[in-house]
Amino acid sequence: MTVHQNFIGGDWTGGQEAGDNINPSDTGDVVGRYARATRQQAEEAIAAARAAFPAWARSGIQQRHDILAKVAAEILARKEELGGLLAREEGKTLPEAIGEVARAGQIFDFFAGEVLRLAGEKIASTRPGVEVEVTREPVGVIGIITPWNFPIAIPAWKIAPALAYGNCVVFKPADLVPGSAWALADIIIRAGVPAGVFNLVMGRGSVVGEAMLNDDRIDAITFTGSVGTGKKVAAASVERMRKFQLEMGGKNPLVVLDDADLDIAVDCAVNGAFFSTGQRCTASSRLVVTEGIHDRFVAALTERLKGLVVDDARKSGTQIGPVVDQSQLDQDNSYIEIGKSEGANLVWGGERLNRETPGFFLQPALFTETSSQMRINREEIFGPVASVMRVKNYEEALEAANDTPFGLSSGICTTSLKHATHYRRNAEAGMVMVNLPTAGVDYHVPFGGRKGSSYGPREQGRYAAEFYTTVKTAYTLP
Repeated sequence: MTVHQNFIGGDWTGGQEAGDNINPSDTGDVVGRYARATRQQAEEAIAAARAAFPAWARSGIQQRHDILAKVAAEILARKEELGGLLAREEGKTLPEAIGEVARAGQIFDFFAGEVLRLAGEKIASTRPGVEVEVTREPVGVIGIITPWNFPIAIPAWKIAPALAYGNCVVFKPADLVPGSAWALADIIIRAGVPAGVFNLVMGRGSVVGEAMLNDDRIDAITFTGSVGTGKKVAAASVERMRKFQLEMGGKNPLVVLDDADLDIAVDCAVNGAFFSTGQRCTASSRLVVTEGIHDRFVAALTERLKGLVVDDARKSGTQIGPVVDQSQLDQDNSYIEIGKSEGANLVWGGERLNRETPGFFLQPALFTETSSQMRINREEIFGPVASVMRVKNYEEALEAANDTPFGLSSGICTTSLKHATHYRRNAEAGMVMVNLPTAGVDYHVPFGGRKGSSYGPREQGRYAAEFYTTVKTAYTLP
């Protein structure tokens, strides 16, 4: 089997070892073999990016626009093909996977436009005759570390602005699912980025990631992943006085009030909590329901769960694919047992499922009679597991929704304008949804959270410039 190589300093290069990319819907299916970079290769990629930066930082906006536009066009033209690869390697259903690929193309298209909209300010000085100009300049070499759950969209929303604003990139995708990231890298390279501007170093975080964290030649690091690793990124970055940006997960609430439209509430809960196999940092794993609608909501949600089709991600009609790997499946099962031991009522699911092919299939699990202090309501499970908390009224629902160390996304289902408005203003989260799933965001507006979910400037949209550029103020006496 051909080994997909790393890309360093303008050349494809192998590694000392390679890893198999396994299909979680069929563990006998090897998607491909991907080289794992050594520490030395990671350092070579950083050196290449550093050498390429001066020229790329001063490159013309038309050149950068054209490259990003080419990337966007190819991604969108190949979205079905790339969606099939994504579904095969990560386990996301085919419609979701195609949608994610399209999102990646839209992101590159957006930032191709942003290149042409780069602007500064000309401001009058307090001193007569002095001119003041405020501009944004690229930061330098950006280290990009991405997770496995969105293997093309998250790399896109980090790489596209980094290149658009004139930075050079050292990109380390998740070792578990390198296929979509490699395909994206191949597209970017063929679009015409100069040697050293974009570098792909696949492999283990303990090798490649550590090399990136501990290298002074990297000027900024953007990371999406676990809280534990995020803290390591922060500590290493503070020591080196570099910029860093962290997205580290969530324990997102969906509040359902007595006056909610029941069908809308159930749709929001199913989509937010269980689609993408619950493997989204924006998943609504805590369902906070007022007592007047609680029993009807639980009954309707349970019936919906009973009808969901869990199967091979690429099969027509599959609504929930497999968990990504054995380790994640073990973690999900562990939390299901923890929920039982804490006294929660498992009303549906939680069973390992057998299908035509060997895979990591898990029946969606729903707990009721839970409290905010239970571990299943405080720790991110990252699987198709949700719990219901019964509350008396809106005030108690808001308190329960905010009672979490995370603060990424927060939702409410209600027909009350009063409660919807109050919730938008008082939910302790970076994103708030009203009568919509907590998962599902646009590509042209800011993404990010509060508390333990995020640190640093927001991602996506025009706000991305806050991280990928640095501000310069210039004074001139003509």
